[in-house]
Amino acid sequence: MSGVKTRRELIPGPAGRIECAIDLPPGQVRGLALVAHPHPLYGGTLDNKVVQTLAHALAGLGYLALRPNFRGVGASEGAYDEGRGERDDLLATLEHAQREFGAFHPVSEPVLAGFSFGAAVQTQVADQLAARSRGHGRMLLVGVAVKHFDARPVPRDSIVIHGENDETVLLADVLDWARGQELPVVVVPGADHFFHRRLQVLRSIVTSNWRAP
Repeated sequence: MSGVKTRRELIPGPAGRIECAIDLPPGQVRGLALVAHPHPLYGGTLDNKVVQTLAHALAGLGYLALRPNFRGVGASEGAYDEGRGERDDLLATLEHAQREFGAFHPVSEPVLAGFSFGAAVQTQVADQLAARSRGHGRMLLVGVAVKHFDARPVPRDSIVIHGENDETVLLADVLDWARGQELPVVVVPGADHFFHRRLQVLRSIVTSNWRAP
């Protein structure tokens, strides 16, 4: 997205250093956004195109967006931990960001966003924040891996997006997960799990459905 600048840092984490891409908004910072990538054992990294699309869309909306590599991915230290350690990596990234950039986001609580495995882990991050009596902003979840991992209930104002032709996470399973929560799901016709040739549609859904803090 035009005007978004990106830098990379190594930050402290529970299993060692965490590699993190930080997408800087072109104008005034209105808040923080934490964006989680798909499964580490199946090629998921902070450079995933869906993750980049979400982060750049949020940066374009004024959020300072952080994309950490989970433990064992890229320059991040440690090894895959079946979601538990990855949840802790996200919490550590958020805590670091709030210490380092807290002065720049006095208005809003952090947005939690993720794709596939990362989306499921973000639902656990939200529960952890609630257990610590800490809040979070709106959630943005794409291709939530509800069948394969522990995806917790989320607030009704969450933006949940899924591809019609997703063969990795079936749309029917996501609808079953959402139905009990009375949670709307935005379905992208013809889209597969990775939103090939649908990334612009994905970005448009995010920007058109966002709200002011």
